[in-house]
Amino acid sequence: MSEQDIIGKGTWIDKLASELIDREKSLGRKLDLLRVESGLGASGIPHIGSLGDAVRAYGVKLALENLGYKSELIAYSDDLDGLRKIPEGMPQSLEEHIAKPVSLIPDPYGCHESYGMHMSSILLDGLDKVGIKYEFRRAIDTYKNGILKDNIHTILQKSTEIGDKISELVGQEKYQKYLPYFPVCANCNRLYTAEATEYVANEKIVKYTCHDAEIGNKKISGCGHNGEADITKDLGKLAWKVEFAARWAAFDIRFEAYGKDIMDSVKVNDWVADEILNFPHPHHVKYEMFLDKGGKKISKSLGNVLTAQRWLEFGTPKSILLLLYKRITGARELGLDDIPDLVNEYNELEDIYFGKIKVDNQAKLVKSKGLYEYVNLLNPPKQISQHVNYRLLIELSKIFRENRIERVSKKLLDYGVLKNVESDIENLIGLAGKFADEFDEQEKIELELTSKEKNAINALIEELGKDSLEDIQNTIYQTAKNSDIEPKDFFKILYQIILGTTRGPKIGPFIQDIGQKQVAKKLVEYT
Repeated sequence: MSEQDIIGKGTWIDKLASELIDREKSLGRKLDLLRVESGLGASGIPHIGSLGDAVRAYGVKLALENLGYKSELIAYSDDLDGLRKIPEGMPQSLEEHIAKPVSLIPDPYGCHESYGMHMSSILLDGLDKVGIKYEFRRAIDTYKNGILKDNIHTILQKSTEIGDKISELVGQEKYQKYLPYFPVCANCNRLYTAEATEYVANEKIVKYTCHDAEIGNKKISGCGHNGEADITKDLGKLAWKVEFAARWAAFDIRFEAYGKDIMDSVKVNDWVADEILNFPHPHHVKYEMFLDKGGKKISKSLGNVLTAQRWLEFGTPKSILLLLYKRITGARELGLDDIPDLVNEYNELEDIYFGKIKVDNQAKLVKSKGLYEYVNLLNPPKQISQHVNYRLLIELSKIFRENRIERVSKKLLDYGVLKNVESDIENLIGLAGKFADEFDEQEKIELELTSKEKNAINALIEELGKDSLEDIQNTIYQTAKNSDIEPKDFFKILYQIILGTTRGPKIGPFIQDIGQKQVAKKLVEYT
């Protein structure tokens, strides 16, 4: 890789930022401020995929700044969205509020001004915890303050053309009959039951009828109210098929990523922005959704939500950022059992960055260093930190339940893993300890072993079953020699089985600490 081939820090984030700048130049738009946006859903518990949308947008902001342009991230909470169903685990008392805007629903836990703000705050707290800087904007304020009113007016005036285009692009015929705007019913406060049928342009009034509607295969009763809503002062919101476009134009958004679940909405909004509002749509990138370990999409309504707060009970903020900045394409199964590998992978990136691990491949070196810098939000530390294998801490935490931090720290010193234990390591011991307490079983590492290696493991299992075994280190060495295996290769196999890595502390004393029978039980899985 030559220097001229490298864009910024050499990552997908830099490539995306460069493409954005090239596009903006070709459009002839001003480059004095390049805003990027992330939409935050406020109708259910925000999961790590929701966090990822904002984190990745922030990465693009950083890349634009690194290339010499001013940028900012708008974190927009869609808190005028109507509640379609009660998320798994939430109080059934919310049933009476189905179809109401989430910002008009009381917080069932009583700690925020509304249900919508309660949900938004969970995501904002996650962003704060991983160091993301953003400008927070809410849908309810955006509509109340009339920021979208001119775009709403233009869209409603051209609603017939838009309805036909929606039908053509995505096959949805609904907006050929109704306007792409939902007033909040003045009588019952519901959103999706109030369907708009006529727009009086010179008065900026929408006429609507509140009648029965189907939301998520569930029939919601309308109150029958016939009303009029002034788009400049009465509460209501644009349909998703056109709302993004109105927002992009009003906020001058130049980049927004999207998940494949809203591809149709983005397709229509791009057209509306370009052709109706005369605002070139933002540069996009499509990302795949996170799946749970069963292969199902992580979803607020399915109840398989993995939040940033839950992740941070066991993992570091850097492990989340690494997960989200490693790549953007491809669906990934995600679970808390990914934390040990991500923590260890971050340590490896840091070793590469500071030259402790040599990488001959120039492209890989540049990309690894760039990824490390983005995980540190382009403010990397000046010197390398202390490293300890996370799986080692898990295994030690299983042994030492009382005075855990002090006793695990002492073992790290005894093993020669560290010369002193700093506060970051103590914090990591605390996280690994929680992981050990909650998840006893480590996921089995997949290894392809030869029959000779399996025979050696069987021989070692037999030795570990002896109560009289005194020198485990030498026993392992002799077992390898007797099996015609290089001892260093056999040690490597044992590290992989026990710790999921290729190296660690002196393995004999470590096995003694874990317990011979416990290790033998784990080794049996590989015979």
